[in-house]
Amino acid sequence: MLTALTPTSSIPLSMLDLVAVREGGSVADALAIARRTAQHAESLGFKRYWLAEHHNMAGIASSATAVLVGHMAAATQHIRVGSGGIMLPNHAPLVVAEAFGTLAELYPGRIDLGLGRAPGTDRITMRALRRDRLAETEHDFPRDVTELQALLGDAQPGQQIMAMPGTGTHVPIWLLGSSLFSAQLAAERGLPYAFASHFAPRLLHPAIDMYRKQFRPSAVLDKPYVMIGVPLIAAPTDDEAEFLASSTYQRVLGILTGDRQRLQAPVPHYMSQLHPQERAAIDDFLSAAIIGGPDKVRRGLKTLRQDTQADEFMLVCDIYDPELRLRSLDIAAAACAT
Repeated sequence: MLTALTPTSSIPLSMLDLVAVREGGSVADALAIARRTAQHAESLGFKRYWLAEHHNMAGIASSATAVLVGHMAAATQHIRVGSGGIMLPNHAPLVVAEAFGTLAELYPGRIDLGLGRAPGTDRITMRALRRDRLAETEHDFPRDVTELQALLGDAQPGQQIMAMPGTGTHVPIWLLGSSLFSAQLAAERGLPYAFASHFAPRLLHPAIDMYRKQFRPSAVLDKPYVMIGVPLIAAPTDDEAEFLASSTYQRVLGILTGDRQRLQAPVPHYMSQLHPQERAAIDDFLSAAIIGGPDKVRRGLKTLRQDTQADEFMLVCDIYDPELRLRSLDIAAAACAT
């Protein structure tokens, strides 16, 4: 069972990876970088390494999320590996239960199943993923979560459909979201909640407040447990961190304008070259980001913890140079240890 932290205790760090394909690199390169990053995160004592499901995006190679969860689990020893998340509208619950049930049998006690309500893609691609789900309603996601909980739980008398593997594995389910909907559902079900403040920080405080106030204890969790996404770019100096962050700024601007590309190399003084409205939009998107040298990172993580009382941080670290990305994680780990 997850344990909520006291305000003075050290906060666990985890990592979310979209497996970015870098400009000039290949998908195979991206997968190798993710594997090495997971191993490095484990060596630093990170608690989890999650992978995000997205489709039809040239710069992201994490579409076959369950496959990658198994790959990362095989490459590590003890870090928890999971989905951040599986986009449930794209999949039949039985398929998800069998995939993650299999992973749970292969890597006992190490698999997490984070669930999202968005498709993680455009409507045309969503139709290609699941042709019978063209008219999504607000009732579908709660119903599918219920079905998935039952499939991963203990077999019940008269149960006609079993996930095999899956039944009895009790793979931990997390609800992910960037709005109040998933916060309320996670509270009603007594499930841990992860807020996507790494790309949608506006409703962070209302969502986690609602989750905590409406939380009902369950068989898996007796107190609320909140994890929040944190964009992180750390370097030895503030100036270098700002330079490295320009890769993230380019990625965000591409998301906002519909011009999604591979992860680009950093550009000196990138933000100063943009229109003020573009800079404002990027700043808004990344308002929960921590970008800077060791002291700034330490202060930023401390302030974010005080403001949110989060139980866990899940870092999102989009740095073009893989070695500098690992260094960024080193700096974050050191900042949390002091």
